[in-house]
Amino acid sequence: MPAEATSVPAPEQEEDQAVLALRLAGPLQSWGDRSAFNRRDSRPQPTKSGVVGLLAAAAGYPREADITDLVGLRLGVRVDQPGTLLRDYHTVSDYRGRPLPQAGVNAKGIQKPTSPAKDTHVTHRYYLQDAVFVAAVQGPITLVTTLAEAIRRPAFPLALGRRSCVPTQPIVLGAVRDANLEAVLAEEPWQAGEAAKNAYRRRYQRGPEPFSPHRIDLAATFDDPSGEDTLQDVPRSFAPRERGFSTRRIRHAWLNVPTGLPPSPAQAADTAQPAAVAGGHDPFALLGW
Repeated sequence: MPAEATSVPAPEQEEDQAVLALRLAGPLQSWGDRSAFNRRDSRPQPTKSGVVGLLAAAAGYPREADITDLVGLRLGVRVDQPGTLLRDYHTVSDYRGRPLPQAGVNAKGIQKPTSPAKDTHVTHRYYLQDAVFVAAVQGPITLVTTLAEAIRRPAFPLALGRRSCVPTQPIVLGAVRDANLEAVLAEEPWQAGEAAKNAYRRRYQRGPEPFSPHRIDLAATFDDPSGEDTLQDVPRSFAPRERGFSTRRIRHAWLNVPTGLPPSPAQAADTAQPAAVAGGHDPFALLGW
């Protein structure tokens, strides 16, 4: 008798990938990847730890939760409006008039007093004001779709790097897409504010210079294992006692993005003219073509 055939399970197939595009805009943003006791810096664009933190807050992850699935998402960030750097100057003192304690503690775990006594501590905190970014994450379609719904109905308040930096709406740009990360960031229309768009309009309305109102070049960065640059902003955990960061490689690029702006009156008139008139000479005019 021939041996009974056994069924071999098919190898598990990798889940289809999808991309979620997010508009990160607000009066203030702060994307720190390092800090000191009296200084809180901000990078010029969103960090991976900041974007992962926003997604984790939306999905209701506790601080001690495993964030491996979120860290595994591929990130791309486009700079639609770089904004300007704002320094917030702080002074800290004890309301009771006592000298401030230092960071060190004694054998009982109580902070030691400053020596010599220090009554005022100065801190500097940096923010980006009036900045707009488009961040896109790519990963398994089930996870990305879940995150899109979570951002629309977040479990915890969302922030642009720090709790005090509240995002404006909308955050989610359209539906989840099955295109790749670069294509989504190249096709998503320009998200800058009206002031930036008006300044761009004035540039192409000045005259006949070769300047297209329909497209604009924007800087972008992408997660890329063969990228030419590195950033130390990948979170290991958000648990207070287990916080730490690892590095990722990134690639810098320029994307030619649709602006969504109408042409100037002069350019619209030029476009309406036949090619012969615009060029000043039509070799087929005598033939009546």
